[in-house]
Amino acid sequence: MSALPTPDEPVVAPERMRDAERTKADILAVATAEFADRGYAGGRVNEIAEKTSTTKRMIYYYFGGKEGLYIAVLEQAYSRIRSLEQQLDVEHLDPVEAIRELAGLTFDHHEAHPEFIRLVVNENIHRAEHIVRSGVLSGLANPAVDVLGTILDRGWAAGLFREDVDALDVHQMISAYCVFRTANRHTFGAIFGRDMLDPDRREHQRRMLGDAVVAWLTAR
Repeated sequence: MSALPTPDEPVVAPERMRDAERTKADILAVATAEFADRGYAGGRVNEIAEKTSTTKRMIYYYFGGKEGLYIAVLEQAYSRIRSLEQQLDVEHLDPVEAIRELAGLTFDHHEAHPEFIRLVVNENIHRAEHIVRSGVLSGLANPAVDVLGTILDRGWAAGLFREDVDALDVHQMISAYCVFRTANRHTFGAIFGRDMLDPDRREHQRRMLGDAVVAWLTAR
């Protein structure tokens, strides 16, 4: 039998808890768009409150202030891609195909979430000063490195991959391509007359990424 709450313990109704979670999710969704478009300095808590079913006071209650909200937005954005990487089932694939699958996953995610790219660009402008204050983000490197490390180990064991690279090298190469494609879309298009997110060229560019990473890893 479960113990009854003591008089000193507050009883929170399940529906009230669900309402709170919905409110926080709504705030984070609006704040993500606000900070992605305007950066940390340009983002306004008042604007976020006006676009949600809550108040500025409630935002401060949930997140402690503007910086706390911004860090929560970053944590959610990074956690999403790390979660997808962990869910990727590559055990049944040979190492080369597994690398292609992981590269394709990153390609798809970054294209589908341009707000993530803008958040990353904005945070780099601030020299990652907010990321380093997060206790969550410091541990999010492990999933990406672990998945890649497992694939590389299998590739090395099979004699397929060069041995002078590590998981972060591969992660950097994949991320560089995918981030550039979205972050530099408009300047690249203005200068060269090609939209890197043109749907007609999507599969070509996705395949090009996989080919480049595999060719590099298998080069002797």
